[in-house]
Formats: sequence, structure tokens, C-alpha cells
Amino acid sequence: QVQLVESGGGLVQAGGSLRLSCAPSGRSFSNSGTGWFRQAPGKEREFVAAISWSGGNTYYADFVNGRFTIARDNAKNTVYLQMNSLKPEDTAVYYCAVARYGAGSGLRGQAAYYYWGQGTQVTVSS
Repeated sequence: QVQLVESGGGLVQAGGSLRLSCAPSGRSFSNSGTGWFRQAPGKEREFVAAISWSGGNTYYADFVNGRFTIARDNAKNTVYLQMNSLKPEDTAVYYCAVARYGAGSGLRGQAAYYYWGQGTQVTVSS
């Protein structure tokens, strides 16, 4: 059974940094695009960032505004989300997801994804 294991969440002060990791177990997803989404209390889940299978293309939500960087290491079968200059409004559960295909702007949409992790909590205090 395939599982996506997220790690790296936690509590951080505003302006701080966190690095989230996503590693699937059970199989490799080196040919698939991978994305990060988040869901804050009382809000719908929203797109944060995505990366193509090769790592050559990245996609970000407008609110990221240069603060986050998505990267992947296919040798380690791991995708990372480096988050800097965190704000209280970044507080949410962050989910990793694996897409049905390898690249394209469609990676911004949740419909592109068919495996989802359980999520990791990120809390940014003011």
C-alpha cells in the first residue's frame, strides 16, 4: 500500500523557517509531479507549490511571493518545501500529494493528484 509520509511541521515564530519533507513508501514517484497544499481551520484546501517529475519546472501560489521553495531529490525519493519568512496566516495543515502526470500547469489543481499524505501541522505564532 502506498503512503506519503510528511514531516517537518511544527511551531515557529513569525519570520522563522521550516522545511517540510514528503517521502512515499511502497513505490517510487520519480516520474510524477508532486505538490504541496494546505488547509487552514474553516477554509478550503488550497494549492501552495508543485514541482515537475524532473524538478525542472516549479509552480507556486501567488501568496508564496518568493518565500517558499519546492525541490526534489529523486535519488532519495523525497520532495521538500522550504518555507522562509513565515507569517501567522501560513498556519495550516500542509499536505503532500503525488500527481497522475509529470508536469504542466495542471499541477496547480487538486484534481491532478491521486495520492495524498495525512498532513503535517504548521503553526506560526505572532
